[in-house]
Amino acid sequence: MTNLLERLPPSARVAIVRLRSLGDCVLTTPAISLLKQARPDLRVAVVVEPAFAPLFEGNPDIERIFPPRASEIFGWRPRLTVNLHGGGTSAWLTLASRAPLRAGFQHFRFQPLYNIRIPRAQEILGVQSTVHTAEHLASAMFFLGVPQCEIPRARIFATPRPRTRPYAVLHPMASEPGKTWPASNFLAVAASLEKQLGLESVFIAGLGEDLTGFTRYATVAGASLDEVKSLIAGASLFIGNDSGPAHMAAAFGLPVVALFGSSKPEIWRPWRTESVVLTSPRGIDSISVAEVAQAIERLPVSQPLVFRPQ
Repeated sequence: MTNLLERLPPSARVAIVRLRSLGDCVLTTPAISLLKQARPDLRVAVVVEPAFAPLFEGNPDIERIFPPRASEIFGWRPRLTVNLHGGGTSAWLTLASRAPLRAGFQHFRFQPLYNIRIPRAQEILGVQSTVHTAEHLASAMFFLGVPQCEIPRARIFATPRPRTRPYAVLHPMASEPGKTWPASNFLAVAASLEKQLGLESVFIAGLGEDLTGFTRYATVAGASLDEVKSLIAGASLFIGNDSGPAHMAAAFGLPVVALFGSSKPEIWRPWRTESVVLTSPRGIDSISVAEVAQAIERLPVSQPLVFRPQ
């Protein structure tokens, strides 16, 4: 470990480079929370692609949000730049910041540009097992001088959308077929939610993704990230494939049923919320509707206050 944080002057500027993607951005917020808990005076900026900037908006731990342009990060004049992304673009931005202190993990490429090299999370945390992404990112802060403590829930902020009925958000999409539960199963779960819990189902998808098979229920496809945040924030339950929206739901403290295919639950399970992770050695298609129904029964699904039109 280092005592680097003790060496930073009062109100020093710190830039966190976290270019993408949705889940990674959400799971970066516990690390930022830890940094601010240890040094509330630090002025923290995040460098992120514009598509993911709304995940950091409204966060009191973050003073500025910059697009990935060298002029922006250089103009911030950070004392410390921490690259939590890796890769060529983030390395270039770290160097372009001209920060006297430049930190990155030891496994990142372009090692000569970092004068603070962060070891593996297992070494920092004193464990041998695989660690969750939130633990991996938080370990960087522990190495920099944050006292080791429990890693908090992710933090994103939104105003729940007004609604006339309590609802569940279902996310039937994923980045590849091996991570996608069959559409017919999602439809069966939606029918059960209506019958058993009185919950409306709202299916969500990203830009260019097709929800035409789910139109017997409410659908939201290609909405802005601000809209998706508000939608998820007001839900009673989230059910979906391993995906970025599942991490958003966990950040809002929703109960989550997460269906895993080829990705590893120990790295990507919902962080710090009531959840059930379902997986099968025979593939995601082998997870049954009954297993999902049983998972829902195990969760504290509430029906929050409904805003009724006047």
